[in-house]
Amino acid sequence: MKSFFVVALFVAVAAAAPQQRGPDADAQVLRYDVDNIGVDGFRYAFETSNGISQQEEGQLKNAGSENEAIAVRGQYSYTGPDGVVYTVTYVADENGFQPQGAHLPVGPQ
Repeated sequence: MKSFFVVALFVAVAAAAPQQRGPDADAQVLRYDVDNIGVDGFRYAFETSNGISQQEEGQLKNAGSENEAIAVRGQYSYTGPDGVVYTVTYVADENGFQPQGAHLPVGPQ
């Protein structure tokens, strides 16, 4: 019973704590495009008023086979706390998530 009281006390304190609003709390969606009929891939893109953007498209590969997989290509960008715009392009497929960006480390080739 004592441990229940302690947990309940922590939950109450956390719920009563004032919620902090970050600089992105008032961001607005400026653009949102989507093309997804659920049959032959998908495509979407969005952009927000705080400089965040993303676009992505995916295609089903090897449909109906044992090696069926979704191949996705895309990119996203945002402004970091240092004021620099960071952009990441990526591929995600049967080989995993493969990001590239000028700020990302590159492993041995």
